[in-house]
Amino acid sequence: MSEHSFSVLLSLLSPFLNSTIPSIPPNFVLAAAIYRLAHGASYKAVGRRFGLDSVDACRAFYAVCKAVNDQLGDLFEFRSDISRVLAAFGWISLPNCCGVLGFSRFGVGGELLGANGSLLVQAVVDSGGRFLDVSAGWPSTMKPESIFRQSKLYLGVEESRELLSGPVFELGNENSIPQYILGDSCFPLLPWLLTPYVRSDEADSFGSMEKAFNAVHYRAMGLVGTAFGRLRARWQLLARQWKEECAEFLPFVVVTGCLLHNFLIKCSEPMPDDNMRSLKEEELPVFDGQVNESGERMRDALALHLSRVSLRR
Repeated sequence: MSEHSFSVLLSLLSPFLNSTIPSIPPNFVLAAAIYRLAHGASYKAVGRRFGLDSVDACRAFYAVCKAVNDQLGDLFEFRSDISRVLAAFGWISLPNCCGVLGFSRFGVGGELLGANGSLLVQAVVDSGGRFLDVSAGWPSTMKPESIFRQSKLYLGVEESRELLSGPVFELGNENSIPQYILGDSCFPLLPWLLTPYVRSDEADSFGSMEKAFNAVHYRAMGLVGTAFGRLRARWQLLARQWKEECAEFLPFVVVTGCLLHNFLIKCSEPMPDDNMRSLKEEELPVFDGQVNESGERMRDALALHLSRVSLRR
């Protein structure tokens, strides 16, 4: 983090840090927390570096996490700046696309979640690698569909109708498509959540339409992996396995990291190398529930559009 970005962040959070830990200067509180997040340092190591004891280093870290969550939540722009998101996806031949939805795993030791246990984080990202919506802290023992249907994203579309309620886009040939997001194959196909075509039989073969859609979909899903890879590369604390007794705080810290990731993009900070993507995650099972016919029609309409776009190139 550059000195300029640190100064801007400090100006945003200082009033809240002063009121939470008045005995320590806010610049020390923020620097200590950022150091721990960036390097995965222990509270003892943080304390030695910033002249704090371990208790104050811990207090500083969680004070900053709370301030970031409370004050910078508008950096998740799924509700506030969807027009920018739509325009950016339009440039890569995805009309009316509002994001890409996927999961990432964060390791947790101990016996609570079993061998290789983890917490799942569901996120929507934009074409520039920003996190638009984050739902963190789901045990890996849950089915992806169950997590999805309990998330604020799903409720915001299906129940309150607050999200993805903008105008449809005319694709031509009397086809149109509503606002939608692309989702991994572990999610159900819906009119607003378009998942890839999956072969029902190994002998099945895709036509040009399905191939065009799946190719674009595959590249778009890479945005999720890249965003999480950069998140871990930038905040090393999120790249390590967490102790079972600390797991309840992990979702809080993940959301903090995502918000600060967006903040640094807004400050035009250079992106870190997403070398953490080399740690291949276990694939989630393909959704095998009932097919949504309206979702199939929407996917076919977009697939036809994408196949025609590819032919014109």
